[in-house]
Amino acid sequence: MLRIFKQYRPNQIARYVKSYFRGRLFIVGIGAFEFDCGRLLPPKNQNLKALNALSEVNREIQSLAADVI
Repeated sequence: MLRIFKQYRPNQIARYVKSYFRGRLFIVGIGAFEFDCGRLLPPKNQNLKALNALSEVNREIQSLAADVI
């Protein structure tokens, strides 16, 4: 299943990744990502914008996990 996000909202993307655990997503203006084990994986095209988005979303995922505990 491929989810398309029209706007880059790290918190919303983090909640989606955390809930589905494995899959693919596309962020308009940034690119396509895969996620597994509740974390975004590095994209095939490693441009700076995609890597910054990857690290920011993964930080949001970690903060969601810290909020639960």
